[in-house]
Amino acid sequence: MGKIAFTTSIPVELIIAAGKTALDLNNIFITAERPQAMLDIAEEAGYPRSTCGWIKGLYAAGLSEDLEALIAVMHGDCSNTQALMETLQLKGVNIIPFAYPFDRDPASLKAQIGKLMACFQVDEKQVEDARNALRPIRNLCRQLDLMTWRDNLVSGGENHYFLVSSSDFNQDPVQYQNELQTFINMAGKRQPFKDKVRLAYIGVPPIFTDLYTVLESYGARVVYNEVQRQFSMPGETTDIIEQYVRYTYPYGAFARLEDMREQIAERNIDGIIHYTQTFCYRQIEDLIFREKLDLPFLTLEGDRPGRVDARSRMRLEAFINMLR
Repeated sequence: MGKIAFTTSIPVELIIAAGKTALDLNNIFITAERPQAMLDIAEEAGYPRSTCGWIKGLYAAGLSEDLEALIAVMHGDCSNTQALMETLQLKGVNIIPFAYPFDRDPASLKAQIGKLMACFQVDEKQVEDARNALRPIRNLCRQLDLMTWRDNLVSGGENHYFLVSSSDFNQDPVQYQNELQTFINMAGKRQPFKDKVRLAYIGVPPIFTDLYTVLESYGARVVYNEVQRQFSMPGETTDIIEQYVRYTYPYGAFARLEDMREQIAERNIDGIIHYTQTFCYRQIEDLIFREKLDLPFLTLEGDRPGRVDARSRMRLEAFINMLR
């Protein structure tokens, strides 16, 4: 079974309909035994030091896997994706471009998905069958999220792990579903967390490996992981086009704000942590979120994979103490 990788969440149903293995390069990079070494590989190949750590990690991850093809999201994710794809193409990786329309136009998205369907030689029925087959998994993701913020039975780190993994279902939807169901059954028997501080985490998933552990050691718990939740496709939709039109991440800050406001209001949030990646254009969006979200707000910047640095720990501790 051939592996089809991608640089950020795409209509994964098409890959599954084609009988291929879906693989999110971000997950390959950040769960590697030595993710720091993957950045070194990219820098030794010629990537500048002032390039986003995720992009360098994706380059090394793309070369570490035996891929049939790599779907590159040229619009709706990272502004460096085109150069990343060109350097991987130089190494012989088969690149398939995909673009989310900036204006969120369903007809434009349908055309992009149609190109992928033709590439993988699947039709609308096969894609819809795959979408229906994934529905029980997505329902479990919703249940996990409810158990996080409503029932207080799931930690922020556990929520992050399962929702961020829903981008490719850890390369095996059946095994992922079994793991998630087992965890939900176990978590349902816990005593609820007694949080002093409830946090929203917005922005791309962190490059820090222990952020949630650090937050919980200070008496805070993340009850809303914005982008990770979006990876799980949380809303009920009628077809594949509506599903990926409602998926907020590719469509800019204001598309994401609507979902953020709704979720933050529902989840009894005390404060917001906005994670930004060093050298990423999305850092500029911080000024939008600060102005439009009316809650205590901390911007946290990360560069290379590893544990939260001492300065960031001090800022997090001070922020949480202030929220108390």
